[in-house]
Amino acid sequence: MTDTPESPTDDAPADQPAPQIPYRFDPDAVAAKILAEYDSLEDGTESGVTVTIAGRMMLRRGQGKLVFGVLQDATGRIQLFAPAKTTPDFEAFGNLSLGDWIGVRGEVMKTKRGEVSVRVDHWEVLAEWKGTFPDKWHGVTDTDIRYRQRYVDLWVNDESRERLVNRSKIVAGMRRELEGRGFLEVETPLLHPIPGGALARPFTTHHNALDMELFLRIAPELYLKRLVVGGIEKVFEIGRVFRNEGLSTRHNPEFTMMELYWAYADYNDCMVLVEDLVSGLANEINGDTKVMFGDREVDLAGPWRRATMADLIKEHAGVDANLDMSRDELVAVAEQFEVEVKDYYGPGKIMLEIFEKTTEANLWDPVFVMDYPAEVSPLSRDHRDKPGYTERFEAIIAGRELCNGFTELIDPVEQLARFEAQSAEKDAGDAEAMVVDHDYIKALEYGLPPTVGLGIGVDRLAMLLTGATTIRDIILFPTLRPEATSGETPVDESTE
Repeated sequence: MTDTPESPTDDAPADQPAPQIPYRFDPDAVAAKILAEYDSLEDGTESGVTVTIAGRMMLRRGQGKLVFGVLQDATGRIQLFAPAKTTPDFEAFGNLSLGDWIGVRGEVMKTKRGEVSVRVDHWEVLAEWKGTFPDKWHGVTDTDIRYRQRYVDLWVNDESRERLVNRSKIVAGMRRELEGRGFLEVETPLLHPIPGGALARPFTTHHNALDMELFLRIAPELYLKRLVVGGIEKVFEIGRVFRNEGLSTRHNPEFTMMELYWAYADYNDCMVLVEDLVSGLANEINGDTKVMFGDREVDLAGPWRRATMADLIKEHAGVDANLDMSRDELVAVAEQFEVEVKDYYGPGKIMLEIFEKTTEANLWDPVFVMDYPAEVSPLSRDHRDKPGYTERFEAIIAGRELCNGFTELIDPVEQLARFEAQSAEKDAGDAEAMVVDHDYIKALEYGLPPTVGLGIGVDRLAMLLTGATTIRDIILFPTLRPEATSGETPVDESTE
């Protein structure tokens, strides 16, 4: 049984003199390590070991000539034991505000109730909390405050802190696995002279010295493939990308992508890599390939199912939608499911829209959706056996896209034709279509060997492995609407 209080006490009196704040402090121990090392100490005994720790005062309770507190540092929480007889300035210690940062030096002990504690033989204030600290037992339940004031959320919500730590482990594990397979990590430009590498609306900016329009990258793909042309046969990048799109539980305008390019491999090799990478990270983070997402379990152990887009539409929607059908036939199927069809949509785009409306959200267990139409895959190589399709896959898990990969288009003549078709779609009104990248065509003319590419959404992977159902829980500082002014009602962005 802990000696800590059931609820926080009132904050310190407003007229208490401000403490002298030191310029530095030297802790030599952390809460988690103390708890682990002295767990076997007998109840009611002292260790004879003095430690110096620092963190926030999360809870405190006075019992006459004794004050109990809870100090939290980056590793966890530990009890403070402050008897009036030995605690310097005992009254001031008992009046500390919840949320104050303090440094404490004292002997490690275990109370009669079996709680490993640090006796307060010396203490000092390291930073004062000027407001009203949230009740630790309830945390921050207002999601608007949680996302706007993440610095508070991280202190009082253990789940938020754990997700932050696990996200960091996921990125580190991904990097370690790829480097172990011989991939070289690089950095490519964030500012692009033309948008490319993915179908998305870009953010634009202006470079004053050069007097030119630039675009925040929507993908690093075309630069990374230039590096393969340059002889770097296995290359990857983990970094921010920017897409000028709406906000939702799955979308944030800036997010993190891992992209890799692997010479001499194709999309079949890449699917095996994805299985190994994701299942390995699940084991590392959760100790199992089975994870809970919402109220359902999903098993990430490989091998994952492989199925074509056309077969999955037939399975889930009960209709045929494939490139053997005419555009008019596909339009009729789309109308059956109330899928909007714009004038410039070709058969491949209509087929994709039908898939996304009828099938994607119903795919719970991991599945590689294979063989996308060439019309919606401008950078993918034509399928070796199926005219009109490409060797492209997307991994769908729990109804959400996790990654996109394909055998790369390496023919500069065909790539130029694809770019020109995309440019025509942009002129017809598709704001997400690509433009012609002549410098990339020039790179392809130097020769790109058979290559496969992969992009994994790091935020979505972190959501999956930590059970977060909104991307805002996994991005520390998500993009939000401006705060509502007095009299306005905050906008719920969860379904946009």
